[in-house]
Amino acid sequence: MIRTWIASFFLLTQSVHLPDSLTINQQGHPIAIVSRENFTVPVPGIPTVDENKYNQFIDKLDQQIYQEPINAKINEQGRIVPGQVGYRLYKKEFKEQFHSYFYGSGPAKIEVPELDIYPKVDSELLAHIRIQQIGQYVTYFNSNNKSRLNNISLAAKAIDNHVVFPNEIFSFNQVVGKRSKDKGYLSAAIIVKGELSEGVGGGICQVSSTLFNAVDRAGLQIVERYSHSRHVSYVPPGRDATVSWYGPDFRFRNKYNQPILIRAKQYGGSIVVTLHSSDVINYEIRKVPKAPSRLPKEINTKPEIPSFNHIKM
Repeated sequence: MIRTWIASFFLLTQSVHLPDSLTINQQGHPIAIVSRENFTVPVPGIPTVDENKYNQFIDKLDQQIYQEPINAKINEQGRIVPGQVGYRLYKKEFKEQFHSYFYGSGPAKIEVPELDIYPKVDSELLAHIRIQQIGQYVTYFNSNNKSRLNNISLAAKAIDNHVVFPNEIFSFNQVVGKRSKDKGYLSAAIIVKGELSEGVGGGICQVSSTLFNAVDRAGLQIVERYSHSRHVSYVPPGRDATVSWYGPDFRFRNKYNQPILIRAKQYGGSIVVTLHSSDVINYEIRKVPKAPSRLPKEINTKPEIPSFNHIKM
């Protein structure tokens, strides 16, 4: 019942005007029309706001107008693209205007009040922390494997331009998100309990492993890392970081007093991860073995179908 009348509030109107109604506008356009009776407690005497209905309405309105801020980033040409300010409902201001309407008389209009939400990463910060490279690692793969190429490229884009603030913990699973077909990930070879099989998102462990080695080289604190149950050929033994949405994660903490910028890019048959910060950062370099430059051998996980073309009957 409650969901039904909440849904009925959000009428995207053209020129609808109801007696004693409250029209709520956003940037001059009506987004909802409500009336006093929608929020009045059904008891005789002084009109009283039904707080339960009002709060549900406010939550719905906040969801409708919410605009997430967008962080500044570095584009393909190396130029900084400014971030965008987001906004949400200014609930305190809206409540004051709503009460003026509710306890008044006649129709009214409200331009929905908004609170600005500023991005965590702006152009000034990005320009400050892109100066000094503190870590780098490169791994290689066969770019002829289109599924693996696709998955590596998507995962690299997901972590590219991400900023890890001082004492913040980076989670690969949290930043990249669930690997699904809806996000464009394809089925490729994965390792499950020591056995090779096909799975959506196969190949992204190469991205997490490349990131791990760049992070380790920069002297950052490794919080969580797991190796595969069998050797992978794109990094030296013991230098991998397996990840799975419902399982292992790769996490590290920024122990320095400056933010860390992650850059990740797929170039043909290679994935390159670099870490950057300001020129005043005091960091520790660790020695990390290089990845094999030879392309890993492709493994066919699909059962072979015998050919009968050359069999004499």
